[in-house]
Amino acid sequence: MNKTVIIYESKYGFTKRYAEWIAEALSCPVFERKKFCPKNLAQYDTIIYGGGIYAGGVSGIRLITENWSLLSDKQVVLFTCGLANPEDPYNISNIRKALSKVLSDDMMRQIGLFHLQGGIDYSRLSFIHKAMMSMLRKMLLKKDESALEKEDRLILKTYGQNLDFADKESIRPLVEYVL
Repeated sequence: MNKTVIIYESKYGFTKRYAEWIAEALSCPVFERKKFCPKNLAQYDTIIYGGGIYAGGVSGIRLITENWSLLSDKQVVLFTCGLANPEDPYNISNIRKALSKVLSDDMMRQIGLFHLQGGIDYSRLSFIHKAMMSMLRKMLLKKDESALEKEDRLILKTYGQNLDFADKESIRPLVEYVL
């Protein structure tokens, strides 16, 4: 029987919510990254890792990169969670470019990649993330309107608001991939 585990790192709760939904759908355990010992990876056949996207990087991705020798013969699935709409090919291209900077070509070929849309609650952002979003907003306001991408316009329109795009149905392709 295939033993599956879900491990995640979540700063604001969206990735955690997805991890719990996936665990429920697959009837498997779920662990927060800091509570999971990498040596325990050996006891699983399928490892699903979820991390939020912050400044183009995936939170906790080192679990995969630093333990690839334990993972390379297993089914590995990575889901990212961020504000960007995963239905937009431009966003997916940017996420995958960022991943290719930290994952080897072999890892990129072997890992099942899924991108899920989370949200943002400005009132809960850390000081650093608030500052980053403020700087991003200022940069976007300086751009010509015609040069703005769809996501840029969304950031400007909703700046400071609480947005939640998490959708339980969006885990279906990942769950079907694992099954």
